[in-house]
Amino acid sequence: MSKHDSASTSTGAMDPVAEQKPRRGSKASAGNGAPDAADQLLENMGYKAELSRNRSTFQVAFMSFVLASIPYGLATTLVYPLVGGGPVNVIWGWLAVSMIIVCVAASLGEITSVYPTAGGVYYQAFMLSPPRWRRIASWICGWLYVVGNITITLAVNFGTALFIVGCVNVFESSPGVGVMSGEAYQVFLVFLALTFLCNAISALGNKYLPWIDTAAVFWTFAGVIAIVVSVLALAKGGRRDAGWVFGHFEANSGWPKGWSFCVGLLHAAYATSSTGMIISMCEEVQNPSVQVPKAMVATIFINTFAGLLFLIPLMFVLPDLQEVIVSAQPVPLILKSAVGSSGGAFGLLFPLIILAIICGIGCTTATSRCCWAFARDGAIPGAKWWSKVNTKLDVPLNAMMLSMVVQIILGVIYFGSSAAFNAFSGVGVICLTASYATPIAISLATGRKQVKTGKFYLGKFGTVANVIAIAWSALAMPLFCMPSVVPVTPETVNYAPVVFVFACLVSGIWYWVWGHKNYAGPPTHED
Repeated sequence: MSKHDSASTSTGAMDPVAEQKPRRGSKASAGNGAPDAADQLLENMGYKAELSRNRSTFQVAFMSFVLASIPYGLATTLVYPLVGGGPVNVIWGWLAVSMIIVCVAASLGEITSVYPTAGGVYYQAFMLSPPRWRRIASWICGWLYVVGNITITLAVNFGTALFIVGCVNVFESSPGVGVMSGEAYQVFLVFLALTFLCNAISALGNKYLPWIDTAAVFWTFAGVIAIVVSVLALAKGGRRDAGWVFGHFEANSGWPKGWSFCVGLLHAAYATSSTGMIISMCEEVQNPSVQVPKAMVATIFINTFAGLLFLIPLMFVLPDLQEVIVSAQPVPLILKSAVGSSGGAFGLLFPLIILAIICGIGCTTATSRCCWAFARDGAIPGAKWWSKVNTKLDVPLNAMMLSMVVQIILGVIYFGSSAAFNAFSGVGVICLTASYATPIAISLATGRKQVKTGKFYLGKFGTVANVIAIAWSALAMPLFCMPSVVPVTPETVNYAPVVFVFACLVSGIWYWVWGHKNYAGPPTHED
């Protein structure tokens, strides 16, 4: 019996409905027809390799970095902590959430080292659960994971559209009036173009994506250094003192101070929400049980440093706070104030725009693998169609198109409410947070028995990390259902809980109608 088999039976007798033969595939391991160790482990988990393993440790770490895309991820949602508590919320909120996310990444890394599959957290929830609860646990976790991936990718592309409009509007047609009106149809058309572009590059340029991710890392730090040097050297609008930057707290949300600070953490939570999305790339990594856990944890530290390098200089040159918080995209305004010219500001913003597009490509890629894996296990309507891999492009093209169409349909909501982006980012964070917490909580509740066999076992630190990760999830999910400001208006209402409840209802109804009789869960395998 393989390591996987012993782990899968440690929770009790095998659930008869979950016993299946390994799924057939068509893709041999990279380089030759013989399966390597990673493909053998995948076969032990019930699957055949269908995707090429073309990513090294550094390349998977770089993709993990790109999924978060610091500083872009921090730039598009900077208004949240500025409203929530000002510079204290921006800097200390980012640092606090980053340290918590280290625990989330470490916890997921332990589990992924035992179960490295594109199914990610829902497969892990299935294997870690007692046999009686396996199917429902993986179903719930899987739908949360899929919805989270799709909505966070939607939020990235929609956020990029809003950011591009904000960047273009550093040029003014008249004093105080940008060259683009930012009407709903303009934003939607930019979003549509970005969505098509990201899907086209992800589908047609799959073999080049690791190199794009690698280039993005160097591009990011070059862009951040250019911003840091320029704004601090010029500082046309003046400089703040260190005491103000690191110690000034000013709540403008209408919430009590402590709660206002917490609501402002959506900024940091959104930027780090992609932490577990990289797990869906496990079947394209040469040694996923080691490489993916290391990449997840290491990337958090890199992102933390990059985030501080980006945020602290912005706080030193921050214009009047009341002037900044009325802008949905404050970073273009801050840079224009600091460098004193529209052209100079746009030049500094351009690297962030490119990084945003690369982030969209990375999220599109990860989401397509997530949808494909869930369809492969029969959980998505029309699973046979969505689980096909395009052998010419070496990508799950059908699943990618499914994700794209869903994003475009949801994007239409923007015509009805300008608060749609808040809903997309909020529900993405909520769903991904819940999906990450599910296998972590199950592992902790069952005594962490199965993670002890992994190559990334962290011992007592792993237990502490599990507790912190679950506690954070318990806080974050209701927290990000709250409106960012009160009193609530049609423009500030938070639709995230509405979208979240709707997704849960659809998932529950589909399970009641079809899933409880037909969904067997991921395959299991015994030699």
